[in-house]
Parts: sequence; C-alpha cells; structure tokens
Amino acid sequence: MNLFFEESGDFKVGTVLSQAGEAYQVEMASGKRTKVKIKDVLLQYEKPSPAELLEQAKTVAAEIDLDFLWEVAGEDEFGFAELGAEYFGHAPLPPEAAGLILALHSAPVYFYKKGRGRYKAAPEASLKAALAGIEKKKQQALVQAAYVEELKQNRLPASMQPMVLQLLFKPDKNTIEYKALEAACTELHTTPPRLMLAVGGIASPKDLHLSKFLFENFPKGAGFPSVPVPSVTAKLPLADVAAFSIDDVTTTEIDDAFSVQPLPDGTVKVGIHIAAPGLGIRPEDVIDKMARQRMSTVYMPGDKITMLPDEIVNAFTLAEGTTCPALSLYATLDPKADWAVVSTQTRAELVPIASNLRHNQLDDLVNEETLASGEGEYPHKADFAVLWQWAQQLEQGRMKKREAFGLKPEQNNRVDFNFYVENDIVTVARRKRGAPLDKIVAELMIFANSTWGKMLHDHGVPGIYRSQGGGSGNSWAAKMQVRMVTHAAPHQGLGVDQYAWSTSPLRRYTDLVNQWQIIACAEHGVTAPLVAPFKPRDANLFAIVSAFDAAYAAYGDFQSNMERYWCLRWLHQENARQVDAVVLKDEILRLVDIPLVIKLPGMPSVARGAQVKLDLLRWDEVDLSIEARLLEIAAVPDAAADAVLDYEEESGDEGADEGDVAPEASPEAANQVSDAEAEVAELASEDVVSEPGVK
Repeated sequence: MNLFFEESGDFKVGTVLSQAGEAYQVEMASGKRTKVKIKDVLLQYEKPSPAELLEQAKTVAAEIDLDFLWEVAGEDEFGFAELGAEYFGHAPLPPEAAGLILALHSAPVYFYKKGRGRYKAAPEASLKAALAGIEKKKQQALVQAAYVEELKQNRLPASMQPMVLQLLFKPDKNTIEYKALEAACTELHTTPPRLMLAVGGIASPKDLHLSKFLFENFPKGAGFPSVPVPSVTAKLPLADVAAFSIDDVTTTEIDDAFSVQPLPDGTVKVGIHIAAPGLGIRPEDVIDKMARQRMSTVYMPGDKITMLPDEIVNAFTLAEGTTCPALSLYATLDPKADWAVVSTQTRAELVPIASNLRHNQLDDLVNEETLASGEGEYPHKADFAVLWQWAQQLEQGRMKKREAFGLKPEQNNRVDFNFYVENDIVTVARRKRGAPLDKIVAELMIFANSTWGKMLHDHGVPGIYRSQGGGSGNSWAAKMQVRMVTHAAPHQGLGVDQYAWSTSPLRRYTDLVNQWQIIACAEHGVTAPLVAPFKPRDANLFAIVSAFDAAYAAYGDFQSNMERYWCLRWLHQENARQVDAVVLKDEILRLVDIPLVIKLPGMPSVARGAQVKLDLLRWDEVDLSIEARLLEIAAVPDAAADAVLDYEEESGDEGADEGDVAPEASPEAANQVSDAEAEVAELASEDVVSEPGVK
C-alpha cells in the first residue's frame, strides 16, 4: 500500500512498510524511511507507484480550472473527495484526488484551508478583491521591469524624475520606483548615487553632495521669502570716526570695522565697530525666526547659504561709503604704559565707514617689515601702526594667561589653504597664518568678545559663552573640551577669563543673541536684567545653545566634505599623479600643495613630519575616497613640522576645539588647529576665513 500524506506543509508519497498503532513506517522514493501519523494521511492506494502518482497529480493540478472549481465548491465547507466527485463527475482516482489537493492548497485566494483535506470557498467579494490585488501586482511587476530596463540603458524613467532626491536620501522602500532602482543597481553592480549620476538624475558629484545636504538640512529650500527690511527706530548718535574694515575680496557680510583716534592727553581711542542687526531685528519677529531656523551661514568653496536674506545683510553690512548702525566698543589705550587699556565704553551709534580694505590687495604691503620700518604707502597706514602695536600687547597678555593655565604657547607659523572656485575651476591658495592683518583683526575681536562677555557677567545678564578647560574625564582632550554655556567661564585655550561670541551677528545666531543682551546692558545699566530679551536660566536660551551646536556640527561636516571634493577636483584639474605629502601620524598623510588627508594602509613606520612622494592610483568624487602608493621617503623638512603639530592638536594632544574652528575652516586633519589658533584664524578676518571657500 502507498500513501499520499502531508508533512510540515508539504505533500509527499511513500510505500508502507509496517503499521504500529497510530503510525505507519514509510519508505520514500529516495530510500529514506520516516514515521507518518495516520491523521496526516490523505490517500491510501495501490497503483500507480508513489513517484508516478506525484507526477500525474502535478499534471492534473495544472489542468484544473480554478474559477470553475470555485463555482462547483459552493459556500459550505467541504472535503477534497466530495469536491472531486462534483468536479470530475466520478469518484476521483488517486492521481485526480492528489492533483485536486495540490490545486486547492496552491490557491489560498480561492479556497481557505479548514483542516486536513478540508476547505471552504472564499466569499465572492473577497475573491474579487484578492484577484484585483494579484492583477495589480502583476501590472506593477511589469512596470517595475520596464523601469529596470530603462535604468540599465542609462535612461531615467519619467516617473522617477521628480523623486530623485527622495529615492536617494529618504526612500520609501515599498514603491515601485525604489524597487526598480534597487534591482537595477543589483544587476549593474553599482549603487543608487552612481546610477543616478549615470542616468542624469543628478548632474555631477558636486550636485550630489550639495543636494544631500540641502535635502537633510533645508528641506523647504535654501531661499528666503520676501521680508520687509527692518528700520532702526532708536535715535542713534553719529560717531566722529572714519572706520575701515579688513576682509577678503570675496566678503559680502562685513560685520566688523575699526577706527583710531589720538587724544590730546597722549592716549589713543580705538573703536571696534560691529554691525548691529540687533537694533532692527527683534526676538520672535519674522526675521529672527528665519535666522534661528538656520543658526549660521553655511560656507563651502565657491558658494554659501546665508543666515539672513540678502536685503537684510545689505541693510546692516558695514559697506564702504555708508553710515551704518553699529555696536561700538571703544578702548582708551596708554601707549606709554605698554598700550594698557585705561577704560572701555560700549554704545550703539551710527558709524561712517570710510573704507572696505581687502587682504588680497594689502598682504604684500602690510607686513612685519613694513610696519617696523614705516616703509610703503597704503590706506590707514598710521592707524595700522597703532593697531599693530596694541595687537602684539594683547597677544602677549593672552599667552601669559594661557601659559598660567598650563598650556603651550600658540604656534603662528602655520599655513592655511584658501579655496576659490569660478566656473567649476578651483584655485587652492596658500596663506601664512599670523600675518599682521590677521593678528590685528583676531586680537581685537578676541578683546571685544572677552570684554563684552565680562560686561554681561557684571550686569547679571546671561549670554552664550565659549568655555574651554576644566571639563570632566581623564584624558587631556576631555578636560579641554569646548562647551557652550550661558554663564561666564574661562577659555583656557584663548587665554581669557570669559569669551562670548559677539562679533559676527550677520553670520551666527549666537552673536545676534549676545548682541541683544549687550545692547540691553549698554542702554539700561543696572536695570538690564529686567529688560534683556533673555533672563537668567531662560529655557529658550538653553534651546538656542543646543540647536546651534547641532546645526554648526552639520554645517562643519558638510564643508569638510565639500573641501575634500574640491581637493579631488584639483587633482583631476592639475592631472596630479605623483605628489608630495607629509606624514602626520602613523598611516595618515597630508598633501603638501592642498589640504587633502590620505590614509595609506600598510605604510612603513616613518617619523612624523617626514616628506614622502606618493603615486596617486585613483580617486572617487562620489564617495570622496583616494588610493595611493608610496614611492619614496625624503628627509624631514622644517615646513612639514607645521602639519604634524596641527595633527597632534587635532587628535587631542593640544586640546583641539573644532567648535572654535571658523565655520569655513577645513576640518581636515592638517587644518584643525588648537582652539586659540582656530579662533585667531577665524577672527584674523572674520571673513578671510569665513567667506565662500576660504579658510
């Protein structure tokens, strides 16, 4: 006797060897023996053989008309033998009965299983809905297959064109379009970004990186709605100065300027004038909400996304030939007492801007030699001489305090790299850090941020401070971690007792917030805590600090990626194949001509600062990777040591502070510097390092 039985959801056949109680000992066609319970047996028969029965049953099942079978079944529950008699017109033969069982089991849309060999026909409405769903899936499969073929032919299906970014960066994996994209990538052995580049969904790797950033951080677009330009309602006094700014040639957001006035008693009054959008923008107004949503201007080589609309920037930028509302900090200095600060005064006023000077035009004229000898002719020459003397004294004072905190002196002999992009052609220019123009701007800005931070503290008004030192943890980097806090605290890296970002209100939201608080102190004195927009322990102020940190980190990562992209573009543009590099640490190197850091696995142990020659094998502008091999190892030149120091500080040996790196300074290892140097680099012209592609 042979059996047709069900086992683990599958139908099998075999020959009975013996029976013991409620089970059979059965031999399968393969020779394997198994125990089959009587309750699992659907058919007992003698002929044909088990293998033949199974083959004939499959043929019968394939020939059964499921629609007709469903009509024959009726509405009541039934056994397969009953339905077989109705369908075949006679008691089903073993192959017919087995075929019927296979057909019923394989059609769960038509028949619901109710037990061993028992079924019930699906209700008509349910059947129609299920069949419609099956047909829909078939049609979707055909459409999906057509999409896959188009993608394989480097054509982007029309339905995918409006959803390219969604498919790449936040896909709904249940859509036909995503399934087709995934299937095509699998067949072509590629990735969705590369396939989109191949089919024209994304124009270039540059657009890919930018689109990803905008999709994640500016989902509604980077533009601004039209807004009315706010006016300064307060009646401001007119300053009796001729102020001048010092910025890069690409700068448009000019938010700091200076003035110098010799006084009859031999002292000198130096004015630090900061653009004052805080006099026109008010907390919670429409412009404030725009700025708070963005938190900072976003920089990248060749472009930027401003924190404020152009019309607002133009209304408050310190443009040459205009008289601008500004928040001024005046410091009276005594040249006979090592340029000691006799007194300071803060006031909001209208400041005439005489000149917008540019580093690109003055760097060769204004240097340590010409300032010492008095040679050369350039605008505001006498003013520069005064500012240079004071800047050096300010730096010396900071270094003493920095050393008192137990830190090494700053290194000012480094080289920065500035990116300029025009028509997709990138120029990477080297610029020595610590030049007089840089130092003048940096030291005066640090002085202003520290002085105004103390002013807020003395008036009992909270602000947003940068603090470094005294952190928790055992490592040096942990102890020197930079924090943003709402109370005055030392910034050991800079060598100041407190430091509140206040000098870039057109480009950083924290500076705009601090400007509101400073204006309250300047105008209301001891009653400032009552009228300042933000009160002590204000939850809103803590929320701003948290949101700013998150946005600033995201913007920094994006700029890092874009600078790396433009470094790779530079390699392509210059057809660079054999290049010089400096060993930063272990397998980490930086190219000499551009700030591109490379990891070279398996590199032999070489001293830090050693200069080597590399053969660049390939690089990828999509995933920003690069492969190289070592050609030769040269001696350790003096110039290379700078990069080593940079890397040591970036990795924590000097308590690096990425937070105080200018938003446009490269986070590449060779350009991440200690907190103090980063701030000096930023403030050295808050736009030399902060305008598009410049650091």
